[in-house]
Amino acid sequence: MTTALTFTLVFATLLVLNLLLKFWLAHRQMRHVAMHRANVPEAFASVIDVAAHHKAADYTIAKLRLGQWDMAIDSAMLVIWTLLGGLGLLDQLLLDMMGAGMAQQISLVVGFVFISAIVSLPVSYLQTFHIEQAFGFNRMTLGLWLSDMLKGAVLGAVLGLPLLWLVLYLMQSGGSAWWLIAWGVLVVYQLFVMWLAPSVIMPLFNKFQPLEDADLKTRVMALMQRTGFEAQGFFVMDGSRRSAHSNAFFTGLGKQKRVVFFDTLLKQLSADEMEAVLAHELGHAKLKHIPKSMLTSFVFTLVGLAGLGWLSTQTWFYEGLGVQPHWGSANDAVALLLFMMFVPLVTFVITPWQSARSRQHEFEADAFACQHASGADLRQALLKLYHDNASTLTPDPLYVAFYHSHPPAAQRLARLSA
Repeated sequence: MTTALTFTLVFATLLVLNLLLKFWLAHRQMRHVAMHRANVPEAFASVIDVAAHHKAADYTIAKLRLGQWDMAIDSAMLVIWTLLGGLGLLDQLLLDMMGAGMAQQISLVVGFVFISAIVSLPVSYLQTFHIEQAFGFNRMTLGLWLSDMLKGAVLGAVLGLPLLWLVLYLMQSGGSAWWLIAWGVLVVYQLFVMWLAPSVIMPLFNKFQPLEDADLKTRVMALMQRTGFEAQGFFVMDGSRRSAHSNAFFTGLGKQKRVVFFDTLLKQLSADEMEAVLAHELGHAKLKHIPKSMLTSFVFTLVGLAGLGWLSTQTWFYEGLGVQPHWGSANDAVALLLFMMFVPLVTFVITPWQSARSRQHEFEADAFACQHASGADLRQALLKLYHDNASTLTPDPLYVAFYHSHPPAAQRLARLSA
C-alpha cells in the first residue's frame, strides 16, 4: 500500500469518526433536552415558568437540527474538495487561465473561500430568518443581513489579502524556516487587529454611544477603581438592531480597551445586576484569561505552521487528499488549503480540554465578581439572561463536557449560592 493511499484511508477514517461523534453528541443533547422539556428543574421553578422552559428546549433542539444539516454539508464539501478532486480541478482551471504565479495562488484561495461561503449561505439564512425569527430573537432585515456580508467580505479582503500574499511569499522564498517567520507575522497581525477592532472595525457594523446612565456609570467607575482596572471608556452598542440576545464584553488592547454593553442588556438588568455582570467580565481581565487563551492559540499556531512546513514538501500529502501537485510551479496555496481542511479532523480531540478550560475560567470570573460585587445580584442577572436568551437548563452532561464554554446553569448557580 502506498503512503498516499494510507494517508487517504487515515483522512477518510478521521472524517467518518468526527462526523459520527458530532452527530451522536447532537442526538444525545436533543434527546436529553426533550426528555426534560415537560418540567422546570426544581432549582429554577420559582423564577423560570413552564412556557419559558418549553421555549428554551424547542430553541435548543431547532438549532441542533439545523446544525446537523450544516455538519453534513460541510463534510460533503470536504469530500468534494479533497477525495473527489474539487480543489485540484479549481487549481488546474486557474492555472490554465492565468498561468503559474502569485496571482494564480491568491485567486485559488479567494475562489475556495468564495465557493465555500456561497454553499454556507442557505444555512446562515435559515439560522437568522427561520430559527431566530421563529423564537423572537431576530431583528435583522434582509438588507442588513446582506450588507453585513458585503462589509465582511470587503473587510476580509482589505485585511486578509496582504497577509495571504505575505504568507505565500514566505512559503515560496523564506527558506526551510519560513513557518517560524510566518508565525511571528501572524502573532503581530492578530495583536494589531485586536488593537484596531474597537475604533475601526467594530464601528463598521455597530454604533457605539458613550454610556449615559449616570448612576450606572458611577457604579462602573467605582468598581473599576476598586479592582485597579483602566479602560478608554464605557460604551453602549446597538445590539438590538440585529438580535434580542444580550451581552457585555471588553475589547481592544492597551489604551484602546473599552467596556461595551449591549443596549438589550441595559433594558434587561438593574443597575446592581449590571455591576455584578461587569465584575464578572473584569474578572476575566484581571485573572489574565484573555492573554492565557491567546498564548495557547499562539502555541497551537506555531505547531500547526511547523506541521504545514513539513507536509507541504510531501507528495503523498497532496495525492492522499485528491490533488496532483505540479512541482514545476508553486503548490503553496494548495498545501495551505489542504492543511486547513485536514487539521480540524485531528484537533477535534482537544475540544473537551478547551471547553473545560473555558468553563473553569468562568467559575474563576464568577468568584472574582463575588469578591468585588454582589454574588446574589450576579445570580439574579444570570437567571434573567437564561430566561431572556432561551438557554436550556437541562443540557446533556457529555455534550456539555465536549462543547460548552460556560458551565451549565445548575452548576454555576449552585456555586454562586455556596
